[in-house]
Amino acid sequence: MGKKNVVSIEDRIPKLKQERKKKANRRLIFYLSIFFFLISIIVYLQSPLSYVRTIEVSGNSFVEDDVIIEASTIGKKTNIWSVSESEVSQAISENPVIQKAEVNRNLPWTIDINVSEFSHVGYIKRDDRYSPVLGDGKVLENVKQRTVDGNAPLLMGFSETSYLNQMSEELKKLPESVLQLISEIHWQPSEKNEHKILLYMNDGYMVDGTIRNFADKMRVYPSIVSQLDPESKGVIHIGAGVYFEEFNADTDNQESSNESAQ
Repeated sequence: MGKKNVVSIEDRIPKLKQERKKKANRRLIFYLSIFFFLISIIVYLQSPLSYVRTIEVSGNSFVEDDVIIEASTIGKKTNIWSVSESEVSQAISENPVIQKAEVNRNLPWTIDINVSEFSHVGYIKRDDRYSPVLGDGKVLENVKQRTVDGNAPLLMGFSETSYLNQMSEELKKLPESVLQLISEIHWQPSEKNEHKILLYMNDGYMVDGTIRNFADKMRVYPSIVSQLDPESKGVIHIGAGVYFEEFNADTDNQESSNESAQ
């Protein structure tokens, strides 16, 4: 029979004590780590390290960065973890120019604010500056640009707010591709038609029309132009009926008649 190794209890006791001590030490280290981690979090939250240092604003064209930051009520001593993204977004969106605002934390100390502004449909000239006009007819009087961006027409002669509002509502319905073709819109009311307007197009044509149902009639403008001779410029009438009147057509006809008479 083989011999069995016999280990006495006295020999095992020191090893058991050593293992228990190691387990206790590991447990102590674990608890101490958690303790110091919690302490470090508390210190961080109470220290300037958790303050907002940078606010990045994007997506704005008409509203200045400073105005948006002021509306957010976030300052240099604001704790980044105390910022309520939904509340800040709601506060910024109270600006009539801003459609919505998205607010996000960008650790360790940056707040990102991305805004979407209501689209503008035209410009009104004030002295030597241009103010954007929104789709509801609201003029952004505080925004004064030296030039226009070419994406919306200049609205001329709209001295009455009600007609400006109607024109803006119609322009809002237009496809952007058509809106960008219009250079100027002049309100030219007459006794027979107070809604009469005259458009100057970027492609050299003029359009005689009316504010009423303007969007529906103007929507087919590219199709109308495609059927015209590119060398012939004139006025496209989109009132009761659609027809083209070439520039100097009356003069040319008169000259032809005179030559025939001779």
